[in-house]
This record gives sequence, structure tokens and C-alpha cells, in this order.
Amino acid sequence: MNQVSKADQLRVVISAEQIQKRVREMARQISDDYRGQTIHALALLENGFIFMADLVRALEVPVICQFIKPKYRRQASGKADFVEIFFSHEPDIRGQHVLLVEGLVHSGVTSDFLMSDLRARGAASVKLATLLDRQSARRVQLQPDYFGFLVDEGFLFGYGLGSPEQTNRNLPYVAAPNQAVPIT
Repeated sequence: MNQVSKADQLRVVISAEQIQKRVREMARQISDDYRGQTIHALALLENGFIFMADLVRALEVPVICQFIKPKYRRQASGKADFVEIFFSHEPDIRGQHVLLVEGLVHSGVTSDFLMSDLRARGAASVKLATLLDRQSARRVQLQPDYFGFLVDEGFLFGYGLGSPEQTNRNLPYVAAPNQAVPIT
């Protein structure tokens, strides 16, 4: 039987070194913007957890970390619409500065909804930070306040990205499927 290695199945889109350099740059910019204030960082699970960890470690301002889990429902067309949003606990953000953290902003629908909801809850400010921005897939007018890289790949793995059925979320880089070799 011919075994295909993980390296043969994926091609690196953004290296671990590029990611770490850009995360440090983003953290420096966010720290400058929030100097003297505390940030309430809300990470979207699952794609945002590794980015959130690296980002908050590099910030130079106080940070309170929380997590948000959207629940999606697949439509017959294959598209997913979110149904519910679960917070790790109901955040008390009235008068606070909120940084929504995502690994990948795709359509922007979830981010746009969450940002509006957080503003309605009385947040002093709400900004969006994402490692990857797929602007070509946008369904709403949304521009992240902080982003790492523009991407156009169909599906990405690694650095927290992937699907529940895949095992590549733990890769230190961002990769896309190698079209010549199917992923098993």
C-alpha cells in the first residue's frame, strides 16, 4: 500500500515564522491603541483559540479572556447559518473595550452580528482582530480593525483552523490541501 505523508497532502500557505512575526506586529499595534486600558478579548471557537493565545501573550496591556462558541446549522445548499451563540459565561462588558478575536473572517455574518450585539450590550468600543481575512467571501460590509493576512484559499488547516473531522488544527503553520493528493 502506498502511504502518503501529511507533508505530501498539504502545502504551506503561511509559515509559522510569518505568523509569529505578524502576531507580534498586531499585538504591538493593539497595545498602542489600548494603552492605559483593559481589553476584554472574546475569541470565537474553534478557529480562534490558538491565535487568541499567541496574541494575548504578546499584548502589553491588561487582558480579560473569554470565549464564544457559535452553533451552526447546515442548509440543504451546503452553506451554514449560525443559529445560536454560546459565551463561556455571560460577559459583563458594559463600558468595557472589547476585542473580538477570530482565526478567519469569511462571510463576516457572524462577526458583524456579534459586534452589533456587543455594542448593544453597552461596550465602550468593539473592534475585530483576525489572523486571516478572506474578503472575497464577504456577504456583509465588514472590515477587520486588525488583520494578519489576506487569503483566498478554499479551505485552510493548521494554527487552530480546520474542521471537526480533520486532525490538522495543531500545525504551527497555515496550509491548504495539495490538490494532487487527497487528504485522508
